[in-house]
Amino acid sequence: MKKKVLALLMAAAMVVTMAGCGDTPATDNQGGGSTPANTNESTPADNQGGTEGTKDVALTVWAPSEDQNDETGNWLKTMCEQFNEAHPEWNITFTYGVCAEGDAKATVTQDVEAAADVYMFANDNLTDLIASNGIAKLGGSTLEYVQNNMSQALVDSVTVDGSVYGVPFTTNTWFMYYNKSLLTEDDIKSLETMLEKGKVAFPLSNSWYIASFYVANGCTLFGDGNDEAAGIDFGGDKAVAVTNYLVDLAANPNFVNDGAGEGLAGMADGSVVAFFSGSWDYGNVVNAIGEENVGAAQLPTINIDGADKSLMSFFGSKAIGVNPNCDDMEVAVALVAYLGGEEAQKAHYDMRNILPTNTTVLADPAIASDIVAIASDECIANTSIMQPYCPAMNNYWTPAENFGKSIISKEVTHDNAAEKTEMLNTSVNSSVVE
Repeated sequence: MKKKVLALLMAAAMVVTMAGCGDTPATDNQGGGSTPANTNESTPADNQGGTEGTKDVALTVWAPSEDQNDETGNWLKTMCEQFNEAHPEWNITFTYGVCAEGDAKATVTQDVEAAADVYMFANDNLTDLIASNGIAKLGGSTLEYVQNNMSQALVDSVTVDGSVYGVPFTTNTWFMYYNKSLLTEDDIKSLETMLEKGKVAFPLSNSWYIASFYVANGCTLFGDGNDEAAGIDFGGDKAVAVTNYLVDLAANPNFVNDGAGEGLAGMADGSVVAFFSGSWDYGNVVNAIGEENVGAAQLPTINIDGADKSLMSFFGSKAIGVNPNCDDMEVAVALVAYLGGEEAQKAHYDMRNILPTNTTVLADPAIASDIVAIASDECIANTSIMQPYCPAMNNYWTPAENFGKSIISKEVTHDNAAEKTEMLNTSVNSSVVE
């Protein structure tokens, strides 16, 4: 075994203390993130000693802490051990490290040769991972599995220049939760109607969410999604109209800025009729208002200058990838396929309510029908855009967050809306490649 095994073990141990495993602005609230690592348990396989005709293999696997929580069944360890049992030709020793999907690019690219063999990542990390030779293209049966068992939108989310780089295991987007006992199916079509019925919480100070208002009114990010030269178009009358709309929205007594869990808390105490989050919050909403009252729906319209426009969320995926620098590529790719496969996705939903991507699993009647509908191609096409993952997108997050905070604090007003909007447009384009 190469010396790299030692490096891998050391790298996994470093995950315990490295600051890189906290959430970054680009991925806040995308699946809830991950708490900093506080443990790194290496669990040898039961048949580690090996027998004649078997191959000893060491694999390091990184995943969020929530997937390694014993209270919810420790999905990662459970699946890895099942994979090991299903392959008597390999004697696998697993080393587990903790890292949130959104932090893969920061953590893996620090030292790609010492990084995990298999890890989870948010698809907007792809360009950095590819540039650092930290992620491998998929082929063969694993590629066929992704192409034949997932929607085209999900396949596209992990495709760069025609090559697929990961197995998506859940969508990475957000939608609307509402209380069915307080709002009707007609009410939820319009944000204005909902605000007349009760308090609505929205994370306006979060840059992953605020873009939905601007995109609704014709603003764009990098043209088709990753055209850096096209830049971000948050300027002109169309953008100023949105800023004016948001100034009024923030002043509405029935609007709640969901900056620190106010939406979910308000659902629990009955003061909020709807809030916006993703599939990761489904279990929390059930606990808050009871499964019979949980409604999930595509995004509502907003009325700007007399016209109804649909809010448009960012859409992406969380996926499982393989490090091209690993010692046992065959085994690592097989594990990636297993962790993103039908059995593992079903277990992921059962243990943590992680919405699957496999179309067969999505058809299981045990999965909440409202949540499944949110994952449909039609819903994705109606109320979302692919989240750009070109490098220049990194310059969007902080200015957009600060702009949302300025609206909430009333620093942005109708009087200065045009000026402030153009300043925002300049800021988010300051690193665009000419």
